[in-house]
Amino acid sequence: MAWQQITVITDERTAPEVAELFDDLGAVSVTYMDAEDEPVYEPAIGETKIWSNTQVIALYELDADLDGVSERVHKAFGTDRLRDWRQELIEDQVWERAWMEYYHPMKFGDKLWVCPTGQEQHEPGTVCMLLDPGLAFGTGTHPTTALCLAWLAEHDPAGKTVIDYGCGSGILAVAAVLLGAKEAHAVDIDPQALTATLSNAEKNAVQDRIKVYLPEQLPKMQADIVLANILAKPLCELSGRISDLVKPGGALVLSGILAEQTGQVADAYRSCIDLNTPAQQEDWIRLDGLKR
Repeated sequence: MAWQQITVITDERTAPEVAELFDDLGAVSVTYMDAEDEPVYEPAIGETKIWSNTQVIALYELDADLDGVSERVHKAFGTDRLRDWRQELIEDQVWERAWMEYYHPMKFGDKLWVCPTGQEQHEPGTVCMLLDPGLAFGTGTHPTTALCLAWLAEHDPAGKTVIDYGCGSGILAVAAVLLGAKEAHAVDIDPQALTATLSNAEKNAVQDRIKVYLPEQLPKMQADIVLANILAKPLCELSGRISDLVKPGGALVLSGILAEQTGQVADAYRSCIDLNTPAQQEDWIRLDGLKR
């Protein structure tokens, strides 16, 4: 099956109105994309932050009247607010497998492989985690996740209890268990993240050692290792909560921190955590240390 697609660039104030009109005119889906590589790192909770110059992409069925759509949208907004209007035919494909062109096995340290299905690595002395892009964030390709996976690969979690706070796809919890952790407790505010975590645990046959929770469901407990790969603002706001989850002498690993945010996050934790020198990958920082 093929589809018709309209792509147009407009400003951040007009984009939601254009998207709404596309939807009213029968679009199957409407998507926002950055038109100028402008980063949006940390919107407020409940805020949908878009870009100063935003691509609005509308997908229509093959028999839709795109000329009629174009006429209606241009009449509503004028040509000055709509730039680079493009209509094209999109051939259908097996979308859930299309990512494989870009996602390949990755090795962290000398012990951990993260591999898409069908590209498993069986190197002696390593473990291989199967992970395919899906419902929730986390495949190991982003520096924030890669920094945490590298830490796990370099520090032996064997026999230890782990909390993955802000688990996303559950990649850190599953990796910890594959590397020998006794058990992992995965926490996220998004129920889809918990679903994805359980799915990835089952895919890697470690579901009996991973439990999932919404934050309010997590029982009172402390772990040998706590990993929190979220963002600087919630890391600071939740510093007391997250620090309390670490056993005395246990390890805390924080990620999702831009380089310029390092100081404020470190200040939120240094009263009870002896922090090591930050680790950096691209623009992102990992903070880790032991609880006093």
